[in-house]
Amino acid sequence: MADGLARAGADVCIWGRNEERNRSTVERLAAYGHRASAMRVDISDEDAIVKGFTRLVEEYGRLDSCFANAALANTMTAPRFVDSTLTSWQDMMRIDLDGTYLTTREAARHMIAQGEGGSIVVTSSIAALFGAPREEAYAAAKAGVIALTKSLAVELGRYQIRANAVLPGWTRSAVFDGWLDNPAVSEKVLGRIPLRRWGSGDDWAGIAVYLASSASSFHTGDQFRIDGGYGVF
Repeated sequence: MADGLARAGADVCIWGRNEERNRSTVERLAAYGHRASAMRVDISDEDAIVKGFTRLVEEYGRLDSCFANAALANTMTAPRFVDSTLTSWQDMMRIDLDGTYLTTREAARHMIAQGEGGSIVVTSSIAALFGAPREEAYAAAKAGVIALTKSLAVELGRYQIRANAVLPGWTRSAVFDGWLDNPAVSEKVLGRIPLRRWGSGDDWAGIAVYLASSASSFHTGDQFRIDGGYGVF
């Protein structure tokens, strides 16, 4: 999403906890010829988020779009539900739901203060729509951010602030590559994807540009399921 925005001409600031990845990503984004920077922000820390947005607006002058994309991913080796713990449940909620709440709250505060509208985008998952065994906490958190987005769309509409959710399907990443390459997974899952391939990061560039731009100025409260057709087969 950041790549797509930078290629389209946006100034982009990314947040992450991995300093090395932050640096390499900024170098890649800056190569498109527009401003790019990174901040080390832990979205489970309310004070860090508040300070992060304050610093961002001071450096860039304004906030037009916020993509709440950070999350704690399921390891795919989670125990059975009956063997799960409250601590693991709360850890997932602290990042995936609470972190999204804090991020969107602070973004909304700055957009309202600016008085020129804006776009808030949260990343959910198709796990919020289908039964996800051993992923109950992840699925619940991702369903929660959809509900949050719908409410934000209604409450913030008077300020011309749009709120939408994106729901990734089976997408390759550093976290999931090894798992998706498992023949058992390919046999069971890939056959249910009409486009017969896994998603890639580039598949999310276009929707990011659409939601950040004036092209979506009358589009709010929606969920964009980009999954190669998995959800309709």
